[in-house]
Amino acid sequence: MREKPQQKMRIWAMFCHFSALLAWILLFSLVFIGIPFYLPLNILLPLIIWQFNKAKSPWIDFQGKEALNFQLSLTFYTLIIIIISLLVMLFICAIAVTNKRAGDEMKMVLDGLISVWFLITTIMLLLQLFLVNFAAFKAYHGDYYRYPLTIRVLR
Repeated sequence: MREKPQQKMRIWAMFCHFSALLAWILLFSLVFIGIPFYLPLNILLPLIIWQFNKAKSPWIDFQGKEALNFQLSLTFYTLIIIIISLLVMLFICAIAVTNKRAGDEMKMVLDGLISVWFLITTIMLLLQLFLVNFAAFKAYHGDYYRYPLTIRVLR
């Protein structure tokens, strides 16, 4: 049976997970006030915490890698969704240009695409919120947890 890490190490491990949510809140706040700003802060903040604390404890090292792998995977999945959405929009616009009377159909398809994109984005955000909170809770209690559907870039 594994021994629980010290409380200080568990708190830093928990911060590795929560820092990604803090980054999303910061980004949404900047966009909300009108600053179109995007940096992968959801990767940057856990990376900073992990880099400065990974030598202190193998627990922080494990949890930091896990948080970073999840955020990298989530960013990759988001980019894939954006690329697919742009390709579908390009395809729809190409059809509309070749078919001059397809204005209503194009509007309907674009509205459907926006609805699907909004639904996928909402699901991804809620999933991230739930999984990050769950992982931070587990990290604080000294339990091992691995995010599902994560590409293991850091080992």
